[in-house]
Amino acid sequence: MDGNPFTDGEIARRLDAVRAGLVDRGLDAAVFASPENVFYLTGLDHWGYFAPHLLIVPLQGKPTLVTRAMERVTIENHVRAADFRGHSDSETAADLASRILNDQGFAGKRLGLEQWTSGLSHGLARRLESLVSAEWNDVSNLVDHLRLVKSAEEQVLMRRAAAVTDAAASAAIEMIADGARERDVAAECIAAMTRAGGHVPGFGPFIRPASRLGEEHTTWGSGSYRQGEPVFIELSGCISRYHAPLGRLIRLGGISDADARMAEVTAAAFNAVVGALRPSARARDVYAAWQAVVDDAGLSHYRRHHCGYCVGVGQPPSWTGGNTVTGLRHDSDLEIRTGMSFHILSWLMGTGKGDDFVSNTVLLTEAGPEVLTRTPLGPIVR
Repeated sequence: MDGNPFTDGEIARRLDAVRAGLVDRGLDAAVFASPENVFYLTGLDHWGYFAPHLLIVPLQGKPTLVTRAMERVTIENHVRAADFRGHSDSETAADLASRILNDQGFAGKRLGLEQWTSGLSHGLARRLESLVSAEWNDVSNLVDHLRLVKSAEEQVLMRRAAAVTDAAASAAIEMIADGARERDVAAECIAAMTRAGGHVPGFGPFIRPASRLGEEHTTWGSGSYRQGEPVFIELSGCISRYHAPLGRLIRLGGISDADARMAEVTAAAFNAVVGALRPSARARDVYAAWQAVVDDAGLSHYRRHHCGYCVGVGQPPSWTGGNTVTGLRHDSDLEIRTGMSFHILSWLMGTGKGDDFVSNTVLLTEAGPEVLTRTPLGPIVR
């Protein structure tokens, strides 16, 4: 990796925003455990997040990052805005974090703790709370909410990630052919991603035949692609943990008239979503724009759980930004704001009147929506 991707000013701005959120909640400090949020507040980009990382953020003074002692060199190279305290493998991050909190006088205070994250196990949270006698409060979504709007520095990383995505998609599409082995297509895709300067993505790439389309998060297997069976691809390049996914349906040998007509609908519905992305709109309004195109095409029976979701920072095993998905749903009151970025999906599969799927990453800028991934919509026939 290339070290911390953020300027000191960027990290300071984020910490200031977090502290303002703590003040609003009447808290004296908080402990953040989400890998995505620890990265966001420190710039620490490594593979050590399989073990707990606890970032203690007080209202005044430097934050303290607690994780395994063996990570010292990486953290000292990457992290400038937090002090490092490493624990041995004979104790837990909660043991050391509790001593720090008690030593800093936070016993009896009002403290925050991220409780809805895969980065904090139930046992570790219980241990921390048992060792620090304080009034604990859930601060889940505090940092997640801040991450929804991308700064200028983040937008640069998103655009770079999109360029990697397009390079990887182009390589995969070029390799997909009658008789091509699934593993060979995946190998070329990952090689192109790496050569384009990409880092290891949160998950994927998902490349599989349509016979396994319903397996939402499985990828290539040991088989070969065959003429007449479409190939599904959904993948994302990654730059410093920022992702810009896209998806396409690749057809081998030709396309039916029904599928060609459906491709026109998916493109129109995608464009309707892009047009609906404007400041102060609600997520439900954006979904309604997608559904209106679908309904007008005679598919009023067809509904989706969302037409896209927020995307940006992603740690393995996801590019969605954590273990939840902030979707553009029919029932969501999420306010659309300038600086948000979305993986927009126009999915019309199993309609009974033809099948197609396209998706792209879209960034809402001051000038309006910007489609970051530029691989042609298609239909793509090989």
